[in-house]
Amino acid sequence: MKRFWKQAEAVETAGGFAIALDGKPMRSPAKRPLVVPTRALAEAIAAEWNEQPADFKAEALVLTRYANTAVDRVADLRPDVVAELAHYAGTDLLCYRAVEPDDLVARQAAAWDPWIEWAGRRFDLALRVTAGLMPIAQDAAVVARMAAALDRRADAELAALHTLVGILGSLVLALAVAEGELALDDAWQASRVDDDYQTEKWGEDAEAADRAARQRADLGHAHRFFGLLHA
Repeated sequence: MKRFWKQAEAVETAGGFAIALDGKPMRSPAKRPLVVPTRALAEAIAAEWNEQPADFKAEALVLTRYANTAVDRVADLRPDVVAELAHYAGTDLLCYRAVEPDDLVARQAAAWDPWIEWAGRRFDLALRVTAGLMPIAQDAAVVARMAAALDRRADAELAALHTLVGILGSLVLALAVAEGELALDDAWQASRVDDDYQTEKWGEDAEAADRAARQRADLGHAHRFFGLLHA
């Protein structure tokens, strides 16, 4: 894409803060006003645009993409987004444990049990944990309480949480990060227990390592966006 603007800036507007390109407020792909809740996020988005060279790729506008998702997708499909994220309670990585070998079983327990317990205290629920690959169904009350916790989040928060949950494979880890109880690096390491174990046993696969690096970068972008919502 060709750069078509000289200057981007954050401007206060009704309902929050907009980003203006050469004085013209930006709109989302659905032609809605692109308004975010904090000046910090608006300024970061403006900086993102100001940093682009004469020829750039739209993929570089990471924060803008999350803001657009919140305005265009989450706002229209909020009940569906909440339900989709709450559904992860039934497939949460932390609930599916290895049967063997013993050292992997121990690693999973050490990394995951504290966060299963945290979720139980925080959301007043009991997550079922199984060994093996056979799926387990969580109680409807568990899913409902997770959905209620998610529904208290703003649209923009849900946009970022969608990435956190998808990459970590765990709604529990994502919520712990969102609530400031778990550092992002620690959440990433917890989500990689199985992968790291396999790497130790069989060596690193270059393709898998590249994929993991991309996922870690995407995780960082989502986490930064989430943080700017509260800055």
